[in-house]
Amino acid sequence: MKVQGGAMTTNARFLAFDLGAESGRAVVGHFEGERLRLEEVHRFSSGPVRVLDSLHWDVLGIWSEIKHGLKLAAKACGEPGRTSHCDNLAGIGLDTWGVDFGLLAADDTLLGSPYHYRDSRTDGMMEEAFRLVSRAEIFERTGIQFMQLNSLYQLLAMARAKSPALAAARAFLNMPDLFNFWLTGRKANEFTIATTSQCYDPRAGDWARDMLDRLGIPSHIFGEIVPPGTVLGMLRPSVCEETGCKPMLVIAPATHDTGSAVAAVPVTDEDYIYLSSGTWSLMGVEVNEPVITHQSLAYDFTNEGGVNDTFRLLKNIMGLWLVQECRRQWARAGEDYSYDDLTRMAAEAPAFGSLVAPGDARFLSPGDMPARIQTFCHETGQAVSETKGQIVRCVLESLALEYCWVAERLDELVGRRLPTVHIIGGGSRNRLLNQFTADATGRTVVAGPVEATAIGNVLVQALASGHLSSLAEGRAVVRRSFEVETFGPKDKAAWDEAYRRYLEIKQR
Repeated sequence: MKVQGGAMTTNARFLAFDLGAESGRAVVGHFEGERLRLEEVHRFSSGPVRVLDSLHWDVLGIWSEIKHGLKLAAKACGEPGRTSHCDNLAGIGLDTWGVDFGLLAADDTLLGSPYHYRDSRTDGMMEEAFRLVSRAEIFERTGIQFMQLNSLYQLLAMARAKSPALAAARAFLNMPDLFNFWLTGRKANEFTIATTSQCYDPRAGDWARDMLDRLGIPSHIFGEIVPPGTVLGMLRPSVCEETGCKPMLVIAPATHDTGSAVAAVPVTDEDYIYLSSGTWSLMGVEVNEPVITHQSLAYDFTNEGGVNDTFRLLKNIMGLWLVQECRRQWARAGEDYSYDDLTRMAAEAPAFGSLVAPGDARFLSPGDMPARIQTFCHETGQAVSETKGQIVRCVLESLALEYCWVAERLDELVGRRLPTVHIIGGGSRNRLLNQFTADATGRTVVAGPVEATAIGNVLVQALASGHLSSLAEGRAVVRRSFEVETFGPKDKAAWDEAYRRYLEIKQR
């Protein structure tokens, strides 16, 4: 069922679980009059686990942390003096990264540990798929960017390996759908996360079943698709008993974390580009219909589901993952730097020493990222970045130049210049990258809010439960509640020359 929105009410609280590639959080969103306040009640690691030669998610560990977050939220909301006219949570919503999934057997048990999207089992699977169904046809049917980590190629890898788990599967659930099933007992595929799979046909409004069958992927495992804002049901009695929570609604927000983040962009018009900046950078625009054209295929753009019957026309970009992996490699060598330390060193390094193409396949997997960056620079005939500051500056400048390329393509695809880039998410705290983005694109950059994903999660819950009347009203709440910072472009001539160099490197 879906609850229709009404006029905004006050003093409601919602619990948002935001699960990322490195960490997860349980955040209580407090509506207080016309403002929203966030309170983090639990944070935990959600990173991958290597078993033999495979990379998996610690799904049971994450599930345990979700229940612990419920317990802490129930305790916090029950403390005297903290409840102000409401004594319980109005809803629970959960969002995660895209593409990964669990498979359920006929008795609803989980068939193995879900794989991590950076696992190498998908190597060569895109080429295998194109042997059976052409690249152009897959895009025509799904409108989704080609990345070997997509659910489609993970499933194809299982089919080609004659996986017993796939043969036994009766249900396919993306990660938030799996956790929501464990929370409520309802198996449903939420729209925004389903679209990331490259198994969904946005024109038909259903799974691309005949295409899946031709690839040898059993289409019967794909189930009901529900829109963001769907009330999935009540929290299971067993979960209530274990966590001390009262029975409450479990609501599917935009369960893909970027879908939730985009819902929180504090805009008043349509002439903007959003950039969700974190491990991945997702840069795009909101559109009413998927843009599935020869141009969008040539540029390898994607059409992911959004809220309010929209699509997110965007480009997935290998974002701050490169810096994260550099930091991990240096920490393994005994040099533990904070992100602020690394950004400061990058700011002090010379400009435009060397550049990389962030989307190069060598940067996808975990490993010695500084060495990979240096190898890339050597192979492309550039000076090799030696110091940590030079390496990080190389990454940040390269990301900003990639953002410039994507922004130009978005202008072309929508037929007008989009003068503002709204940067949201954890990466919006990187003021150096924000300034680089303004410089490279020649556009005004508005950075913030940092907590966009949790905010958007809460907004969609509030819409579904009748505490907000519209997304526009929710975005107005965001503007009143959270500070943003504006960056204007500088030194455009130097960046234009760097962009020329970048395009040569990107096209090699």
